[in-house]
Amino acid sequence: MSTYIDLNSDLGESFGNYTLGLDEEVLNHVTSANIACGWHAGDPLIMEKTVKLCKEKGVAIGAHPGYPDLMGFGRRKMAITPAEAKAYMLYQLGALQAFAQSYDLNVQHMKLHGAFYNTVCVTPELANAVLDGIEAFDLTISLMVLSGSYIAQEGLKRGLPVIQEVFADRGYTEAGTLVARSEAGAFIKEPEEALQRVLQMVKIGTVTTNTGKTIDIQADSVCVHGDNPQAIAFTSYIRKGLEEAGVTVSNFFNR
Repeated sequence: MSTYIDLNSDLGESFGNYTLGLDEEVLNHVTSANIACGWHAGDPLIMEKTVKLCKEKGVAIGAHPGYPDLMGFGRRKMAITPAEAKAYMLYQLGALQAFAQSYDLNVQHMKLHGAFYNTVCVTPELANAVLDGIEAFDLTISLMVLSGSYIAQEGLKRGLPVIQEVFADRGYTEAGTLVARSEAGAFIKEPEEALQRVLQMVKIGTVTTNTGKTIDIQADSVCVHGDNPQAIAFTSYIRKGLEEAGVTVSNFFNR
């Protein structure tokens, strides 16, 4: 299957007096960053700082729009209309675009956050609204979306640049969705197991689900979470293992 893979991580999630994550350390290992845009996390100063760090370390930047839910970290489902989905995404993407341009950078991709991400994957009317927004704004910005999801398939049908994302540390259902965080099998905690699953997804194009079934999957980018000290070693281990297996780790700008 793929001989190239992108490693992405959700960053810039500190805000005000609160520090979340280990962004500078994570940026030493990933090739793309999903930068919070101030709604579920982040703030203008953190957005600018993270964009600057990405430029210094050669990491591609992406907008990471979430629901307007700072208290719930964007992980609580909200009832929104298609018009709101489009506007929420564009509002936050435009904000990050301003910081990117101020550092003479382009935004590589847009990846929704948390409940916004999960809901749009399985709700066609919201997915279509988000796609409409990207089409109206900038056709060069890639959509980073859950591999095999409705929005991934519809984006490809429209001829949009789509980055199909898989997760190193999350379990999968037979439907190709992520196991809910509250359920058994939601998380892969051992780096050795995570690496083998990532290699299976990248090199073979399949993943083993929480029921033991093997399903097909397209892996263009692997999400690794780096919000605790152990996760830095986890991320480093995944990257090293991929490279030792002959996979080139690179963002999409550098191919």
